[in-house]
Amino acid sequence: MNTSKSYILIAVVIVLVGTIYFIDSKSAKRGGSGEVITVTPRISATDLEINKKEKSKLYKLAKEITTPDGFINTDGEPITIGELVGKKVVLIDFWTYSCINCQRTTPYLNAWYEKYKDKGFVIIGVHTPEFEFEKDYNNVKTAVEKFGIKFPVVLDNDYSTWTAYKNQYWPRKYLIDIDGYVVYDHIGEGAYEDTEKKIQEALTERQILFGESSAINEPLTKDVSAKNSAQSPEIYFGASRNQRLGNGIRGTSGTQNFTEPKNILPNTLYLDGQWDITGEYAENKGPAKITFRYKAQYVYMVASAENAVRAKILIDGKVIQAPGKDVDENGFITIQKDQLYTLVAGLDLEEHILEIIIENPGLRTFTFTFG
Repeated sequence: MNTSKSYILIAVVIVLVGTIYFIDSKSAKRGGSGEVITVTPRISATDLEINKKEKSKLYKLAKEITTPDGFINTDGEPITIGELVGKKVVLIDFWTYSCINCQRTTPYLNAWYEKYKDKGFVIIGVHTPEFEFEKDYNNVKTAVEKFGIKFPVVLDNDYSTWTAYKNQYWPRKYLIDIDGYVVYDHIGEGAYEDTEKKIQEALTERQILFGESSAINEPLTKDVSAKNSAQSPEIYFGASRNQRLGNGIRGTSGTQNFTEPKNILPNTLYLDGQWDITGEYAENKGPAKITFRYKAQYVYMVASAENAVRAKILIDGKVIQAPGKDVDENGFITIQKDQLYTLVAGLDLEEHILEIIIENPGLRTFTFTFG
C-alpha cells in the first residue's frame, strides 16, 4: 500500500469514529441518572382551553341547584354552583338527615371541610328528603346543628336538583373541579381515602391555575367507619313499600287489625294490634307490638309521634343487653321527635328476635335499618 492510500484510509477512519461519537452523544441514554424532569404548569389561555377540551371528552359539566326550598349556613343568602365554578372546587353531597348511611358519612365531610375550606374548597349539602317530615326547615336545621355541619346546606324538597343529577341514592357525592366538570362521584358510604385524594388532586390543579404556592399535602382523614355486616335488608312500614309485611294486607292504606303469628320468619315484619297504615308509615291506634327476626349488630328505626310514646325493647324475649343510645338501661325508649333512633348497638352478629312493646297510641314507624 502506497503512502497516499494510507493517508486516505486513516482519514476515513477518523471521520467514521467522529461520526459515531457525534451520533452517540445525541442519542437517548437508557441508564438511570437520578435526574428528575420539571413540568411547567399550564398557565396560558391556550393551554387552559386545550385542557378544557380534553376534559369535555371525559366528564360532564355540573348541573345547577334548581328551585331550592331553603338555605342553611349561608347567612340567609342563596348559593349557586355557577358562582363558585372558576373560583373553588365544589363537593356536592346528596343526603337526608334520618338516613344512617348519611349520618356515618357526615364526620368525614366535616373533616374535609375544615381542612380545605381555606384552600379553595367548599361543600354543598343538598338535602333531598326521603320522608315528608324531612321537608321541614326547622327539622333539617336542628339536624345540621346536631351533626356539627358548618358547610352550606340547600333544601331540595321537590327533588329538582336530585333529578338534574339523575341521582338515586343517599348519600352520593359529586366532585366538581375548577372548570365546572364532575370529575368524580361516589355512591354510599366508604371510599373516604379515594374521595379525599380526588379532592386534593382538584385543589392542586386549582392552585396551579391561580399561581398559589402552598402544597395540598394534608394527611388523609383516617377511615374509622365500621364495616356493615348486617344481613337483614331495610324494612318499610308504609303501604308504598311494605313488601315484607308478614301479616295484614301489603300495599294497602287504611286501618287494619293485626295478630302476631306463632311462626316468625326471618326478615319479615309482623305487627300486632290495630294500626293505621299510610303511604309512608304505620301508626298504632292503641297498645301494640312490632316483631322482627333479624341478623345484624345494630338496629335503627325512623319514627316519630305527635305526643311522646313509650315502648319496651326486648331481644329474644329478654330486656335488651346491648341497648342503643336512645334506649335506657331498663330497655325503655321514648319517641317523639322526627328522627332516626338507635335501638340496638353492638350485639353479636347472630339471628335475634326484636320485640317492641308499645304502651300508648300514636307511634309512627317508617323504617328499620341495620348495621
